[in-house]
Amino acid sequence: MNDDDPIVFLIDDDAAVRLAIESLLLSVGMRIESYSSPKEFLERPEPNGPCCLVVDVRLPSMSGTELQRHLTAIGRNIPVIFITGHGDIPMSVEAMKAGAIDFLTKPVRGQSLLDTIQSAIGISRTRRAEETRLAELRKHFNSLTRREREVMERVLNGQLNREIAVELGTSERTVKLHRSSVMRKMGADTLPDLVRMAVEITTMDKPRD
Repeated sequence: MNDDDPIVFLIDDDAAVRLAIESLLLSVGMRIESYSSPKEFLERPEPNGPCCLVVDVRLPSMSGTELQRHLTAIGRNIPVIFITGHGDIPMSVEAMKAGAIDFLTKPVRGQSLLDTIQSAIGISRTRRAEETRLAELRKHFNSLTRREREVMERVLNGQLNREIAVELGTSERTVKLHRSSVMRKMGADTLPDLVRMAVEITTMDKPRD
């Protein structure tokens, strides 16, 4: 298998549960890595391809929900599926509010787990594609010169080329050249495209709560 192939991470301190889920996933050709504790999992480098995490809620050192919050805090946006033999409604609500894909009670039905994992992998693919697109957008924006950014800012404010030229102390022809360069570097075909890109960049730059 390639590094880009989907991978399922399993964390459960019960060796029998790990073996059962490993056997199930391997039987349908899925790639799986299992760990007995969150610490072991966190020591692993983040994978390059789509993935999801199946984790027991109740673990000795760090609970599944604590691990979920930690992953969010460090920017590892991995879809999480919780499994537990001691689930209750408040715990389930907490997990789902924090973004869990599902909350399954042990003993987990094999087909239910497989269906949920496929859904989580699909979500991971979508997230990674969006992250790649935004990274490219940021790369394009960073390639702009200072003057090109000044022109872009004024274009987005609705100023005409001649107005921008006067404000920047340059010629209208030079502004047109900078404007054309901005559109080319950003990969924008129209002004609305450029506006949308600018909004996305601004959103990326906003501090998260």
